[in-house]
Amino acid sequence: MGPLEQTIPPFPVLDDTRPQDTSLPAFMVSTTRGFLPRMDPIVALPPEFDALESILQRMPVKTLSGEPGLLAAGTLGETVVNELLDLTDAVDRYRANLPLMNALYRDYSFLASAYLLEPCHQRFVQGEGYGLARDVLPVNIARPIAKCAELCGFKPFMEYAGSYALFNYRLADPSAGLASSNLRLIRAFEHGLDPASSEAGFVLVHVEMVKHSGPLVAGAVACIQACASRLAPSPSPSPRQALNAALSTVLSSLQKVNATMETMWTRSRPTEYTSFRTFIFGITSQSMFPNGVLYSGVPSTTTTNNNNNNNNTRVSFRGESGANDSMIPLVDNLLSIPMPTTPLTKILQDFRSYRPGEHRRFLEWVQQAGEEGGLKGWALGLSSCSHHHHSGSSSITRLTALENGSVSRRDDGEGKDEDEDEETKTETRALWIQVLDQVRDFRWRHWCFAREYILKRTSHPTATGGSPIVTWLPNQLAAVMDEMVRVYGAVGGLGPGPGLGREVEAIMDRVGRQREMLRKEVRRFCKERGVEAAGVSDYIKGSTSSLRRGGGGLSMCIPTW
Repeated sequence: MGPLEQTIPPFPVLDDTRPQDTSLPAFMVSTTRGFLPRMDPIVALPPEFDALESILQRMPVKTLSGEPGLLAAGTLGETVVNELLDLTDAVDRYRANLPLMNALYRDYSFLASAYLLEPCHQRFVQGEGYGLARDVLPVNIARPIAKCAELCGFKPFMEYAGSYALFNYRLADPSAGLASSNLRLIRAFEHGLDPASSEAGFVLVHVEMVKHSGPLVAGAVACIQACASRLAPSPSPSPRQALNAALSTVLSSLQKVNATMETMWTRSRPTEYTSFRTFIFGITSQSMFPNGVLYSGVPSTTTTNNNNNNNNTRVSFRGESGANDSMIPLVDNLLSIPMPTTPLTKILQDFRSYRPGEHRRFLEWVQQAGEEGGLKGWALGLSSCSHHHHSGSSSITRLTALENGSVSRRDDGEGKDEDEDEETKTETRALWIQVLDQVRDFRWRHWCFAREYILKRTSHPTATGGSPIVTWLPNQLAAVMDEMVRVYGAVGGLGPGPGLGREVEAIMDRVGRQREMLRKEVRRFCKERGVEAAGVSDYIKGSTSSLRRGGGGLSMCIPTW
């Protein structure tokens, strides 16, 4: 087989985001802005949409002026019926301006969620359960949002990137850029127009995290290019050194993302999250929507994948969720982190369709290019994983075999990279585990957020995206820790000798402790809430590996609970 580029064309990652080009989607992938939109989000709508703008400005519980808004009085629904016309024709007149379509999609999705969930909010603030939401979206919201979503490539319901978070910030001072103190929300449900509020902090921390994704994209592409260069007829002088530089870029970017994520604790207070959370629930798997939602005046082919053209089909969409961000899934694909075959993983896969199209295609390209090029096997020096067309399951089988000692690391009949020095390869292995550790750190913090912001404050069983609140995050967190244990054992981290260095040793010690903590916490919350831990990884269900250092190096213990 020839160079990788002959089988997998390069992905069109932008260096110049062309912010003035209105013919391109707002969301592309770039080395400068990463997964942020190509330009800062559009704030002002054309005059045809003044009525929509007026309602949105009056909508929040606390308006920009500080006065109580429509959601405080519980009068949004009647205001929508009495004041808003069906502006679908006006939307269509601007269809060639894709960033404007994205802004209209954002605004109509805010209005749709607020309209549907307003009754639930009213009950919540009175100390009651959510009860039932409105389940018919009126034509003056349903038709415009369906049109905007169709033109932008989104679902006709609020999404994380295209609406709630990444296209929902403005700059107080355009010359000051994306500095934390310079960011404001465009739309909000509760108190979010106040930049010091927990709602603003919750959204804007996500924006600030994604601000660091440009180097992450660049590093991922450089990893693929380094791997491809060794397959070329005339490889570059040191593909592995290029790989190590690229992995270092990925690592540095993730460290900045995680450091920004940590500021959530002070920017958005755990005691205040559940009050504005009501409005970001989806339809799928939520008790508020037992029969889905009817989009009035919208043919079912616009909101579903079936061929039934009647206008009475009820639909269901997942809600806004940080799980729809593209950064960590990018690293999952780059490092070929295997996920367990569980119903919880199927939810993870379903979330893929709730990302901007270019984000989704880029993640698919990274996965395919890494697998076709044998990135994981080559990077870790596991030669039988380095051949083309090896799936994640093949790699995990190989790693497990090496970990258990059933095949040799250095010669299992597949050959090895004779011209690579062991020191550079050891550096690659250490960097690989450090990047895995940043994924673990991200998912561990996300689990801590779920525990402190949600599990300790509400008994509602599902997250905003419709996943089980207790078990879904641990599914992915346990998977990455399982992978760290497998990789560490496969590359010789458990044997005698210098191993991969003290930093990696400390990382793996922490993994051992956190796996045990996670197991206990998930079991405790499952017991308290009367839910099963079914579908979570084998670790949570009670069979795992833990690590300890013995006198002659690290050794593997396999406890059974």
